[in-house]
Amino acid sequence: MATHETVLIPGDGIGPEVTAAVTRILASADAPLNWVEHQAGLAALESGDEVLPETTLEAIEHHGVALKGPCTTPVGKGFTSVNVQLRKRLNLYAAVRPVRNLEGVETRFDDVDLIVIRENTEGLYSGVENEVTPGVVTSMKVATEEACTRIARWAFRFATKRQRKKITVFHKANIMKMTDGLFIRCAQAIHEEEYPNIEYEQHIIDAGCMRLVQDPSRYDVLLLENLYGDVVSDLCAGLVGGLGVVPGSNFGEEAAIFEAVHGSAPDIAGKGVANPLALLMSAVMMLNHLADTRKDDACRAVAKKIKAAYNTALRDGAKTRDLKGELNTEQFADTVIERLG
Repeated sequence: MATHETVLIPGDGIGPEVTAAVTRILASADAPLNWVEHQAGLAALESGDEVLPETTLEAIEHHGVALKGPCTTPVGKGFTSVNVQLRKRLNLYAAVRPVRNLEGVETRFDDVDLIVIRENTEGLYSGVENEVTPGVVTSMKVATEEACTRIARWAFRFATKRQRKKITVFHKANIMKMTDGLFIRCAQAIHEEEYPNIEYEQHIIDAGCMRLVQDPSRYDVLLLENLYGDVVSDLCAGLVGGLGVVPGSNFGEEAAIFEAVHGSAPDIAGKGVANPLALLMSAVMMLNHLADTRKDDACRAVAKKIKAAYNTALRDGAKTRDLKGELNTEQFADTVIERLG
């Protein structure tokens, strides 16, 4: 069986703990992966390197795929988000967050099955900020026709491959007529000219969020610019149990990074109680990506086996404390391994 050289970034905080649990599950499932470990975030700084070492970037560029644990982002000061830097440096312009109910995880809704697709490189996350005069700062929202068209085409292509029926754009073009206006014009053009078979609609984001929490089943694929995508994807995670039960991925033309979308949770780091499920689900997405891009059926078979195992574990009541359970990180990993078959 061929193995795939894959970059592993453990991250910091709870990152090394959940990463160790996930790699142990992958090994037990005979995933055809060979890890090439690199650092980013506080872990890189503590080892005397830059927050995002060039060696880490070069490794991802070379191998084309990475699995990444959470990295700390300072609030209001300090270094720029490692996640944002990775997306910009590697041009990972499409973020994908599938959100669905998991059997055994009780939530307010039981019919959630949607996908959030987020433009990953522009908007307010462009980081163009200036102090005009003491006490007055500005932040520039950037939108280009190239990037707006690129993410729209990517979303419609993705929806077609996944046999999804509808794409909804959330926007605020009634206020930001130029930036958000450009985003919806590009999306509508791609729909009309290239994918008329997929249903398309546009909702002003505040009204869209209200409808989302009233009845999430009305949505299928959500397409959003950068900041909206960040906020709404977390809101959607809350519909199914939180950030500990949803995977995340970032795609470009040459590379893809799969990651836990929750934070590094320094308050529980080292206690062995973190939930590794989000990173495990992201690893399953990574295996399916390898199956698609490298034509490796073994990867898809392993992904299917792991998904069935964690679904069965949850159905049997195996939960960590964030899901009102009692298992620690390693115990949850053990329960999944026991069900690999």
